[in-house]
Amino acid sequence: MYLTEEHDMIRKTVRDFAEREIRPVAKELDEKAEFSIGLTKRMGELGLFGLRTPAEYGGIDMDTLAYVIAVEELARIDSSQAATLAAHISLGIGPILHYGTEEQKQKFLPMLSTGEATWAFGLTEPEAGSDSRNTKSTARLEDGYWIINGSKTFITNGSSSINKGATVQVVTGSHDGQKEFSTIIVEAGTPGFRRVPMHDKMMWRASDTAELFFDDCKVPESNLLGKRGQGSHIMLNTLDSGRLAIGAMGLGLSQGAFELAMKYAKTRKQFGKPIAQFQIIAFKLADMATKIELARNLLYKGAWLKSIDQPFAKEAAMAKLYCSEIAKEIADEAVQIHGGYGLMKEYEVERFYRDQRLLQIGEGTSEIQRLVISRYIGCYE
Repeated sequence: MYLTEEHDMIRKTVRDFAEREIRPVAKELDEKAEFSIGLTKRMGELGLFGLRTPAEYGGIDMDTLAYVIAVEELARIDSSQAATLAAHISLGIGPILHYGTEEQKQKFLPMLSTGEATWAFGLTEPEAGSDSRNTKSTARLEDGYWIINGSKTFITNGSSSINKGATVQVVTGSHDGQKEFSTIIVEAGTPGFRRVPMHDKMMWRASDTAELFFDDCKVPESNLLGKRGQGSHIMLNTLDSGRLAIGAMGLGLSQGAFELAMKYAKTRKQFGKPIAQFQIIAFKLADMATKIELARNLLYKGAWLKSIDQPFAKEAAMAKLYCSEIAKEIADEAVQIHGGYGLMKEYEVERFYRDQRLLQIGEGTSEIQRLVISRYIGCYE
């Protein structure tokens, strides 16, 4: 219903790339916790960073479903590389594309659509996670410049040598006791802007995660993204799109874990036959395949709705929730099917088991998704 020849082409291209170039190095990158500039640039050469960018800004302007498929296929092999692409397009390019001035688009989008540079979105703070309105970072307007103070944490694509900056949500004032939130573009290298890599992660160890610090960081007034006071609106719309990408990561990880489990079950023999032929294992695999099919249909519907400019926020929340929850279940069952070997780093499924854990937290926890969905279905009328 949703797929075209272009979508099939994207799937084949990304799958071939992931199998040939990512799978052979994924284990080493994970062990070293090393962000790969080489793989990032290769994704750019394939056109993946420009999937959602219009041609006039250097992209190839494909639809949301094509983007979702690309993220899915990367996550089927390595969630770290999928996270790099997903965060860059949804959180990096997205706000600038949808809310930037023409001058901002011309300045940033061409370089961000090639893989030569990454961009971050600074929302989460030490005391502002699910409660984004507890943002403490501030910006005051002074003589034509924004003076920014505060910090952000758990920011994907925030500190590598090819990161060129971040869009940050800050408090720019208050009205009737209510905080005014705005988003401001801060380029790497700006005095007072410090980026610190975060290490010792359990998951997505080959992705770039950072803390951002602002100490009287001074940027031009023209770096405001959108209108003053529009920050919450920009943030919420950005997260809606990001949920589809996290859903795609859950779907791709589930598919990859399922395939690893199936391969192992067909080769591992007990009592004289492959364990895939024992009903208990066969039924596990059947349930896993069914959940993946359900997840794919739900996610693709959400992506299709966005592609045809129809309301999609409810479906995005549902897809993010379901895809991340079944990723947890399927990764766990995949380890169970591997038995003791599933706990060894020698086997890829161990990495899949770790990588899935962030999916129920990032881009809004599973609890927040249920809150969003409950509002859409009329629980709080």
